[in-house]
Amino acid sequence: MRYARYVAVAVLLAVAAISLAAGYLAPANYATQFRESPNAAPSRAHWLGTDQLGRDRLARLLYGTRLSLLLAPAAALLSTLLAALIGGIAGYRGGAWQQLAMAATDLVLSLPWLFLLITVRALLPLNVSPLASVLITFLLLGLLGWAAAARVVCAGAAAIRRSGFLLQARATGAHGWRLVLLQVLPNLKPLLFAQFWISIPVFILSEANLGILGLGVAEPLPSWGSLLRELEELAVFSGELWRLVPLGLLVLVVGSFEIVLSRSEVNA
Repeated sequence: MRYARYVAVAVLLAVAAISLAAGYLAPANYATQFRESPNAAPSRAHWLGTDQLGRDRLARLLYGTRLSLLLAPAAALLSTLLAALIGGIAGYRGGAWQQLAMAATDLVLSLPWLFLLITVRALLPLNVSPLASVLITFLLLGLLGWAAAARVVCAGAAAIRRSGFLLQARATGAHGWRLVLLQVLPNLKPLLFAQFWISIPVFILSEANLGILGLGVAEPLPSWGSLLRELEELAVFSGELWRLVPLGLLVLVVGSFEIVLSRSEVNA
């Protein structure tokens, strides 16, 4: 089973490389409409056919994959930074700081993550530009996804606060932010790195859910969520298996992330 991780890493690297080269590999721009051939079947000109507006599905899949793969790590980075700030300070300071931060964390965790995400997004303006929708989606995922990681980081920071090397650092005269920057954060780095990677597949699926509901990235920008919206009418195009390619790619990428993360936990 150790080769499964290598295969999963190779799949992720291949998908990322192909999506980043979308501008060179895509047969057309993601917004270009071939109005003479809407809902066309796969052909030499359109390997995955076209959608209802005549846009090339392969081009939209490549650009949408690139957007989703860039959006999820960016949101994961933001949430990890928030978790480091909130959880790190709470665990390092202890006392009332830790109690207040953990109370806020418990409140966020008590709410269903997906419902909270959908509710907050639905309260925001829906008629926004595509770039604004990308920014809104990125901020929502990052600002609402910190709680679980913050609890883990808080526990790690609390353990460091009680450690012997930190007491020794205090004895040498290190205090305040110098102590945090030189002693606490370097020892939390492996924990933050793990939380960052764990968040990526979660945010990929969250963005896809928002897109399916029409609350994610706005048209004409493609993403996995907007591409999967076509599956709402699955009975209409039963037998047209090429329309399931975005779903298959999403399952492949998320599954590869899970394999990599699970194998990493086993090795750890």
